[in-house]
Amino acid sequence: MSGAPFIALEGIDGTGKSTQCRLLAEWLRGRGHGNAVTECADPGGTWLGDRLRAVLLDLRQHMSMRAEVLLFMASRAELVERVIRPALAAGSAVVTDRFLVSNVVYQGHAGGLDPEELWRLCLFATDGLQPDLSIVLDLTVERARPRRKLEADRIEGRGEEYQEAARQGFLAEARAHPERICVVSAGRSVKTIHRDIVREVERVLEARPRT
Repeated sequence: MSGAPFIALEGIDGTGKSTQCRLLAEWLRGRGHGNAVTECADPGGTWLGDRLRAVLLDLRQHMSMRAEVLLFMASRAELVERVIRPALAAGSAVVTDRFLVSNVVYQGHAGGLDPEELWRLCLFATDGLQPDLSIVLDLTVERARPRRKLEADRIEGRGEEYQEAARQGFLAEARAHPERICVVSAGRSVKTIHRDIVREVERVLEARPRT
């Protein structure tokens, strides 16, 4: 089969990313990766990243949007250096709950910073590493709201206007980069969503060079 893929699931909170990450990892193991599937969440996943995540999501914290995005980038740089690159080098597939597109959307489209500048900063933080495919799970803010955890974190608590701007940002990035970002409707059954995610991942795997 083709080499180990790197897949990111994106979207506003309440779209079912965590469930679909788990199901995708299970599918990849069944496809032949065995236990060589690394699951992670961004931000977090390292000693430094977990501490930065706690700060970023803490309701008591007040920071500028630029400070916020730089903390995300620091966490991601560590995640790439200590988890993702070593996993890929060892032949492990990687499935991550959020990655580059989220910062371009939340701090860019919804937060007022320049999305193109954020793309450059993202690629600096990862030393050019991008997922083979980013899958945006799309759901209206109204339908996503009851699926979110009861106590909103600092970013979830910014209100529905911000969340709608984020949703539209995800869709805009998918339109701008169709070769590496696709959209899957998250308003259906878990099984149906998983089937569509698998179809998109299979398309990417088939396009990869055979080893």
